[in-house]
Amino acid sequence: MSQTSSSVPAASTHTGLLIVLTIIAALGGLLFGYDTAVISGAVESIKINFVAPLGLSEGARLSLEGFTIAGALWGCLIGAALGGVVAHYLGRRGGLIVAGVLFFVSSLGSAWPESFLGQIGSILTPLINALIWFLNLFFDDAPYLGFGDVITNFIGHRLWGGMGIGLASMLAPMYIAEIAPPSKRGALVTYQQIAIVSGITISYFVNYFIKKFGGDGDPNWVHTEGWRLMLACCAIPAALFVLLLLFVPETPRGLMLKGKEQKAREVLTKLANADEARIVLAEIDASLKETAGKLLSYGGLLLVVGVLLSAFQQLVGINAVLYYGPQMFANMGFTGDASFAQTVIMGIVMVVFTLIATVTVDKWGRKPLLILGAIIMAVSMIALGFMFYAGSMGLGALVVVCIYIAGFSLSWGPVVWVMLAEIFPNSIRDKAMAIAVAAQWFMNWVVSVTFNIMDGNSALNAAFNHGFAYWLYGGFSVLAALFVWKFVPESKGMSLENMQKLWKK
Repeated sequence: MSQTSSSVPAASTHTGLLIVLTIIAALGGLLFGYDTAVISGAVESIKINFVAPLGLSEGARLSLEGFTIAGALWGCLIGAALGGVVAHYLGRRGGLIVAGVLFFVSSLGSAWPESFLGQIGSILTPLINALIWFLNLFFDDAPYLGFGDVITNFIGHRLWGGMGIGLASMLAPMYIAEIAPPSKRGALVTYQQIAIVSGITISYFVNYFIKKFGGDGDPNWVHTEGWRLMLACCAIPAALFVLLLLFVPETPRGLMLKGKEQKAREVLTKLANADEARIVLAEIDASLKETAGKLLSYGGLLLVVGVLLSAFQQLVGINAVLYYGPQMFANMGFTGDASFAQTVIMGIVMVVFTLIATVTVDKWGRKPLLILGAIIMAVSMIALGFMFYAGSMGLGALVVVCIYIAGFSLSWGPVVWVMLAEIFPNSIRDKAMAIAVAAQWFMNWVVSVTFNIMDGNSALNAAFNHGFAYWLYGGFSVLAALFVWKFVPESKGMSLENMQKLWKK
């Protein structure tokens, strides 16, 4: 096999079909982004409706608030961890359909947790209380929840939705990578990140307009009904996602793993032509035999790299900024509608710089973008921490946050998904990617919960005036740059079948 051999040869790829399939798969990213970020607009409503009535101590209240708001991340972890099994038995396409159904049910159930549909959330009561027990090992005791309680239903549906996110976050980039030619793979997989940030931005617009124009001027309406509409809006694209997936094929590699060579040939022929399909099928077959069953022995180094890439993507603090955007801007001095408007600006910056990454990832390469982005984020977070510490807020702080978002969106946002989808050999990709993405969601949860606790801690705020967390994220950004520089090789332009040779050097 030549170094430049192609999973789907670029010269004759049927570009129109390829882009259509990529966009459909990437819709999972849009749902992922919307469901992940929409909670930022409902944070105060959740605290008022679900947590405040319990009359807890400050520590227990902060712990339960963090779990209620970020509880979906445990579902993401579970969904990603099970993604390898789901991909093996149902295929990449089948797993995405399951994710879409979970998105749909979760959107409506979390919006109306006291309804009959909402009761489905309580099915997960044992899991919810097990997670609370785990949380209580590290933080102040949060109360255990009862079956059928409204807050239990709500958290349960957030967990169901999280499982959908976890599945989609693993399977969508895998699907795209497995149908794309090497010369276009980086750009096409970044469609997933474009969809994610588009979903995030849409959620910010939805939250802003519901808060601004809903309720006929009643400021309490957003806490009684508005937050429900924010969450329920995701049901519409979720239904569309499931419907469109019924008409897309399984990936050639997914079919070959199930021994369906003829169907794999038919899919490849639609994407390229019959002669090239035979060549690619032979390459896939050889790669499957070469590394079959060697997840820990052959794939051990790759797993470490994949897990650390996932961990650093979260430890730079991006989801603390996304989940608690309005709270962060309120700390800067922006109030009411203004703090929501800043999150819309932040979302637009994400979309613009992710589009730039689409153009640059296959030209500049993965490694330079990751290092550049980490440096930008480190400088931005450290500067923001000093701004909070000095009480120097306002427009300057907003600019620094936007620079940070630009650095992430140009690099660690899209490029990590590209690398996770391409670095693992065919025979272990589903298992290895499931582990790496599950690790990502675990670190996402850690960052989200600890930010809420750090930012709400009176002692830390007295000493650092909300700046401590941002210095911490800046330090992790420095470590991320050093890790990529020392341990991550460049993978630009290589076929998935030849990728394993890169790691043997």
